[in-house]
Amino acid sequence: MQFQNDERDDAEAFDINLTPLIDVVFLLLIFFMVSTTFVESQGIEVNLPKAVASQSQADAENFTVSIRPDGALFLNEKPIKDAALKEQFRANPERLLVIRADEKSHHGDVVHIMDLARSVGLNRLAVATAA
Repeated sequence: MQFQNDERDDAEAFDINLTPLIDVVFLLLIFFMVSTTFVESQGIEVNLPKAVASQSQADAENFTVSIRPDGALFLNEKPIKDAALKEQFRANPERLLVIRADEKSHHGDVVHIMDLARSVGLNRLAVATAA
């Protein structure tokens, strides 16, 4: 008994047409693009009140040391010498020290103020910069 050989090529027997599938995918893509809404969230708009009194109180609780380019020191905008500055630091070691150094002042002057603060136990330190 002889079997009949199918002369068709195997590649032609399993040919799948992908065109309808691609059409459906593009239709779904277009549907989702059209139905999606894009919303830009701004958050909650709040007008905060001005706090003039608390700002000055916070500044009064900080040490603000300014250093001029010639090395002159100012504590809260009043001229001061190293020894008096060290005594101020020793009297209030829990306060925040804010160092405002001119961009032309020497780095060693800033480090000297940091060393003074560290020697008396003042550990809270900030260096002010221009915005």
